[in-house]
Amino acid sequence: MKKMPTVFIGHGSPMNAIEDNEFTDQWVRIAGKIPKPEAILSVSAHWYTQGSKLNDEASPKMIYDMYGFPEELYEVVYKAKGAPLFAHDTRKLLSRGVEIDNSWGLDHGTWSVLRRMYPAADIPVFQLSIDGDAGPEVHFMIGKEISALREQGVLILGSGNIVHNLSKINWGMAGGYPWAEDFDHYIKNAVMNRDYQQVIHYENAGESSKIAFFTPEHFYPLLYVLGAAKTDDRLTLFNEACLMGSMSMTCYLFE
Repeated sequence: MKKMPTVFIGHGSPMNAIEDNEFTDQWVRIAGKIPKPEAILSVSAHWYTQGSKLNDEASPKMIYDMYGFPEELYEVVYKAKGAPLFAHDTRKLLSRGVEIDNSWGLDHGTWSVLRRMYPAADIPVFQLSIDGDAGPEVHFMIGKEISALREQGVLILGSGNIVHNLSKINWGMAGGYPWAEDFDHYIKNAVMNRDYQQVIHYENAGESSKIAFFTPEHFYPLLYVLGAAKTDDRLTLFNEACLMGSMSMTCYLFE
């Protein structure tokens, strides 16, 4: 079985689930470039919990965890099956322990991306939560532990945003504020140099790290992907852009 990639997607606005743009076009292109997964493990910014949680439902429900958007967005249905066996395999890989929790489902950090990448919803999907009580080193370690899933045909998807500061959003701004661009470039340089300690210790970016995000749930999915990456993986960057002032869409594919 061919080793599957691991990918971090800057998912941006939930509207990307229903709007065609330069970012969603690249999601579609990447899905067409890589092998079709046996299953997808999503680490989404939008399942942020105390302790690590894992869902193992055969038919996970959709979570419409966004507010104030057009009705069309709430009518999106992404009926992917779950992956109970892969979920149980994942649980065995995690040294810290993980609780099975089916109170959640597939949130918009997952389905807004997968609806574009795999619109047929014919690939089983399960989610691993982000432990809000754990530090960056732990999230990176979890990524290393789950990397074995790639050998089983599982695509490990991290869905968030490198820069995500909604309090500074400027809806009419095409690019990013200088501090947003600075932080995005700092992370990009560290990833390209495979210097993941500089990503884990993102505060080394200086002042830009203090405003890139106020809570880290959109940043942490990148650490799972970097942990799951191998030294011999080929790295592809795409959607290298900041928009609306304070959001980065930059994505990383390791294959």
